[in-house]
Amino acid sequence: MSHKINVITLGCSKNVVDSEFLMRQLDANHFKIVHDEDDTDAKTIIINTCGFINDAKQESIDTILSFVEARKRGDVEHLYVMGCLSQRYLNQLKKEIPDVDQYFGVNSFQEIVATLAKEVQSKNKTEINYKTELVGERLISTPKHYSYLKISEGCDRSCSFCAIPLIRGKHISKPIEELVAETMFLVKQGVKEINLIAQDLSYYGLDIYKQQKLSELLQRLSDIKNLEWIRLHYAYPANFPLDVLKVMNERENICKYLDIPIQHISDNVLKLMRRGHGSQQTKELIERIRNEVPGIALRTTILVGHPQESKDDFNQLLDYVKQTKFDRLGVFTYSPEEDTHSFINYKDNVSEKTKLQRADLLMQAQQSISQELNLQKIGRILKVIIDRSEEDFFYGRTEFDSPEVDNEVLIEKSKHKLEIGKFYQVKINDADEFDLIGEVL
Repeated sequence: MSHKINVITLGCSKNVVDSEFLMRQLDANHFKIVHDEDDTDAKTIIINTCGFINDAKQESIDTILSFVEARKRGDVEHLYVMGCLSQRYLNQLKKEIPDVDQYFGVNSFQEIVATLAKEVQSKNKTEINYKTELVGERLISTPKHYSYLKISEGCDRSCSFCAIPLIRGKHISKPIEELVAETMFLVKQGVKEINLIAQDLSYYGLDIYKQQKLSELLQRLSDIKNLEWIRLHYAYPANFPLDVLKVMNERENICKYLDIPIQHISDNVLKLMRRGHGSQQTKELIERIRNEVPGIALRTTILVGHPQESKDDFNQLLDYVKQTKFDRLGVFTYSPEEDTHSFINYKDNVSEKTKLQRADLLMQAQQSISQELNLQKIGRILKVIIDRSEEDFFYGRTEFDSPEVDNEVLIEKSKHKLEIGKFYQVKINDADEFDLIGEVL
């Protein structure tokens, strides 16, 4: 079929996975699929949107409007919008941007295929239908050597600032057998690194197995032949499944890496956030993880400027970050999200200027920490996977770095001829705040 569809993905890696499942369905129906916002040939556009925080929502709206203009110029015939933004703001979007053919929410793959069948198949005289036999199959849009594995959907937590449960609904774990099959499919496509993602990894299994099953899932996945790295993202601190640490130590292909968003350390703010754990619990958990998995890289996420966050609250947080020295750290500023507990019950009383100043102070501290930790790696020999080649360097990562968000290892092209997606032993010769510089042995 000559009909070309451009699927544009905005937001997080969970959206990437959703787009890949949809693209596989479209590919199986013989559409020509591209995943490139700059492509100008496709006449049908599907935008997978993000509706999590203000900046992401604005990016989604701007992207929709840019393709509305392209449609008015005659460059686009059909325009569809899916994902979190349209799930959350369906009626407003229909009213404010009526030039979109149709809006879909999250997990609307069957409805999208059915709509395309009505719009397109009459022109192409080819039957289009949703293919239920493609369980776990995806059209990979990331570099072919790594991919994301979404192990659950939704969230049962009640964090006061977060709209995810309003958008994605309650937590639903995918059965272990399905995830094993999906991972085997990805490995057969050449994937060597799997990054486990969810709104909350810690909760995995409680809904369908009545007990936490993340450690068992990891064991099953680590048994898959030719899967070299497994990485954990978005593990909630409260009721963290400690048996995961034992599995991490036992299995070589499970990276010594954990993304565990603490959000804050002040008991006052944690209570306002309804996080379900206090400062002391957080500190003890981080200490235990480091004791039980020596050398583990910890990534965390911080939220500053939550309503009623005082100067003292923030200073507690800043001091804790300096003392704890997380390997990786991301900072967000609070934005009031409609219908959340914080939006309904608290006045947004921290100024935008103060929020940005606090975020900047945290990132300044983290920059110094990152440089200190990187300098300690000089002289070490590390296993590195090569992600890409640009100008004078190959860019790779160690097991302590996740794609797109963490540090990279730079290797001069003039000294080596390397292959994308392959692993090499690299000696680290130099470092700066966010990158390592090395040579292949």
